[in-house]
Amino acid sequence: MTAPALRPDHAVTRHRHVEIDGLDVFYREAGPADAPVLVLLHGFPTSSRMYRNLIPALADRYRLIAPDYPGFGQSAMPAREAFPYGFATYADVVDRLLDRLGVTSYALYVMDYGAPVGFRLALKHPSRVTALISQNGNAYEEGLSPFWDGIKAYWADPSEEAREAIRRHLTLEGIQAQYLDGVRDPTRVDPDSWVHDFALMQRPGNIDIQLDLLYDYRTNVALYPHFQAFFRAHQPPALIAWGANDAIFPPEGARAFLRDLPDAELHLLDTGHFALEDQGDAMAGLIRDFLGRHLQAA
Repeated sequence: MTAPALRPDHAVTRHRHVEIDGLDVFYREAGPADAPVLVLLHGFPTSSRMYRNLIPALADRYRLIAPDYPGFGQSAMPAREAFPYGFATYADVVDRLLDRLGVTSYALYVMDYGAPVGFRLALKHPSRVTALISQNGNAYEEGLSPFWDGIKAYWADPSEEAREAIRRHLTLEGIQAQYLDGVRDPTRVDPDSWVHDFALMQRPGNIDIQLDLLYDYRTNVALYPHFQAFFRAHQPPALIAWGANDAIFPPEGARAFLRDLPDAELHLLDTGHFALEDQGDAMAGLIRDFLGRHLQAA
């Protein structure tokens, strides 16, 4: 009997920690060391865990790097008083991580919070971005659904009352809804995902960190015109693969990319916010095809 073929060692996901400016930063890594790099930037309220299935599907041809932001996943969670939680800080942390790993050229996969982190990286180093994959990663005002109305009220009036009003998004039910709303077949979604996210959010002080980040998101909206200017000026090859039933970032946000990236490839999938959870096989196929045409694989 012939033994089953084993995956090459480089295709096995490594779970690593590195110190960045005294901060313990966790990241997942797989793929050939000399292959084109794809940086995977996670959304809220998850971590690099959201890429646990996609990484093995791409690691034969690409080097995958998926960090956890401070306060998320396995990265350190310093106290709010000791660390400036915000999207500019996250972009700096990821930038330093990539420098530490010797990565000076990379494609970006951005989702939800990962979009402003990745697009801020692109503004810092526009020549380093070889391609862009946006999966429900918004950069346009029309991509903000009514879900954001209460959060916008919090931006306008950061009172304790307004802050308390948006805590409902941070309940177990609120997180579960992000995974299941708009999904055609909920049985394809691993319930461990929202249970895992919620458990990490119950660490003392984490809820307030999340509320701070929701307030800081206003700075991303202010940068939308700058992100769009980057798209127009640099025209990176782009794949916009979007859960069409997303109640947070609706498909109007996906279509808006075509104004500034007219050659972008747009795919609206019959799913919600976390498209990888139930449409991971379709997503992997789209990504392999896209990267195979735009990046020279190992």
